[in-house]
Amino acid sequence: MLRRVLENRDAQTRQLQDAVTNVEKHFGELCQIFAAYVRKTARLRDKADLLVNEINVYASTETPNLKQGLKNFADEFAKLQDYRQAEVERLEAKVVEPLKAYGTIVKMKRDDLKATLTARNREAKQLTQLERTRQRNPSDRHVIAETELQRATMDATRTTRHLEETIDNFEKQKIKDIKTIFSEFITIEMLFHGKALEVYTAAYQNIQKIDEEEDLEVFRNSLYPPDYSSRLDIVRANSKSPLQRSLSAKCVSGTGQVSTCRLRKDQQADDDDEDEDLDVTEEEN
Repeated sequence: MLRRVLENRDAQTRQLQDAVTNVEKHFGELCQIFAAYVRKTARLRDKADLLVNEINVYASTETPNLKQGLKNFADEFAKLQDYRQAEVERLEAKVVEPLKAYGTIVKMKRDDLKATLTARNREAKQLTQLERTRQRNPSDRHVIAETELQRATMDATRTTRHLEETIDNFEKQKIKDIKTIFSEFITIEMLFHGKALEVYTAAYQNIQKIDEEEDLEVFRNSLYPPDYSSRLDIVRANSKSPLQRSLSAKCVSGTGQVSTCRLRKDQQADDDDEDEDLDVTEEEN
């Protein structure tokens, strides 16, 4: 009967050991992965800071509207990195550290298991010794062995009850901590992404406000000096021949002058006809 009780306790102890080992394994993996997640987020923040600096440097070389739009975008993006920094700090404090603390908790539970196993091994040893004593039948040793077995059994029972209570509290706390850790993770991420949506909305609006036509006009004006048009007219005027400049001076001034020019040409043509008629008459005479 006592041997069967010992076997049941051993099965219970193995189950408790498996529970502690399972937590140790998976909480350790979760801790490492969450820590890597936080490090990646921190590196993303650093890369974003570099991007903000480069945008500001580039904006300083651009036309006014584009410059202002890019700088406003950079300001919003920099604000987002402040929220990302807060995200990193909260994840470290609310997620990684509680998971890391389970390393110490698991170690304490293993110590409890070790004490329980020691007490049970002592009980089993005393039981074996009692059985051997009974086979030899010396009355004095038989009484002593039973007394030692009772002490060992009481010690094993006490440690087993303590272990059961400890593991029960451990399981209860584990479930509570899992709920708390994952709830904190979700809350932190929701807060960040909510702020990120606000910031990205403002950044998008700043980019959309850039006046393309006005900046294009500024760019075009920067290609030519202010007196470019007057110089171009001078160059065109100087490129005309003397005859073209003379005709332009006579004919461009208005309708009356154009009519005068035509009248003079017609009179010249009539005079030439009269001269030809006179020459023909003289030859006939």
